[in-house]
Amino acid sequence: MTSTSRLPKSPTHSVSQSPSPGVTQSPPSGVSQSPSPGASPSSASRIALFPGTFDPFTIGHESLVRRALALVDEIVIAIGVNESKKNYFPLEKRIQMIRELYKDEPRVKVSGYDSLTIDFAKQTGAKYILRGIRSVNDFEYEKTIADMNRTISGIETFVLFTEPALTHISSTLVRELLNYGHDVSGFIPKGMKL
Repeated sequence: MTSTSRLPKSPTHSVSQSPSPGVTQSPPSGVSQSPSPGASPSSASRIALFPGTFDPFTIGHESLVRRALALVDEIVIAIGVNESKKNYFPLEKRIQMIRELYKDEPRVKVSGYDSLTIDFAKQTGAKYILRGIRSVNDFEYEKTIADMNRTISGIETFVLFTEPALTHISSTLVRELLNYGHDVSGFIPKGMKL
C-alpha cells in the first residue's frame, strides 16, 4: 500500500490558493475544504483516517475497513490526489464507487484531498491514521511514515495486518488485469461497480 502523506501539492488541484478579489473558487469535485464551523466531529469520537489512492478499492481495503470499524467510531476513507501517479480511474469516479459501496454504513465517510495526510486528518477531526500491512517491506515503509507523522503532528498510526488470504491482492495488480481486459470481480468488493 502506498502512503499519501508525502503527496506533492498540485497547483491544478490546490484548495488553499487565494482566489482573485471578487472570485469564488471551489476545489475539484470530491476534494474537501476545511470543515465549516460547527460541523466538526465530536472530540470524543474515535475517528481514523484511511489514506490511499484506492485505484481501485479492493477486497483487501474492504477487509481493513470492516475490521477497523470494531476499533473506532468512524473511518474517513481519504483518497489522495497524486499527480505523479497515472490513475486508472479519475478521482471523482473512485469517490463515487466507494461512497456507493458504503452508502448504508454511516460510520464510513469518503473524501478526496490534496494536502499532507496529517493536515487532512486534522481537518476531519481524525486522531488516528489506519494503514494495512501485507509484508515486512510494507512494515518498514509504514513505520517510517508513522514516526514522521507522530513527530510532526502527534497523530498516531495503527496498522492491521492483511488477512492471509488477501496478501497477494493490490490495486496495482488489479489495474494491470483491467488494462488487459481480465475479470477482476474476485478482487473488488461485491456490489462495487467499476
